[in-house]
Amino acid sequence: MTTHSDHHYSVTVKTDDFPMLHCLRSLADCGQETGNKRIVWGGTKKADWERNQHCVTFHFSEPDYRINFLNEANRILPRHLWQKIRESDNDPATRQGKTKYW
Repeated sequence: MTTHSDHHYSVTVKTDDFPMLHCLRSLADCGQETGNKRIVWGGTKKADWERNQHCVTFHFSEPDYRINFLNEANRILPRHLWQKIRESDNDPATRQGKTKYW
């Protein structure tokens, strides 16, 4: 099982479309093939999205998982509804509080 510090390959995306956020979260979950998938999309709740001007950051445990996520998002999702803001190879996930994810 992976820990938060293992998930340090991040990508920040922006969408102004709330349903698109859920599509991105789903693709991030699919992209993380092993380990604790919930870490990948931690911190992407509606309140986080609203607080961060419609940006969320996904954290993957392998760079290939991040690449797969981006490839699938580019293939499946309309590009005018989301955009990649930045990537990092040194951005560990942080533990989230026990709150609702919707």
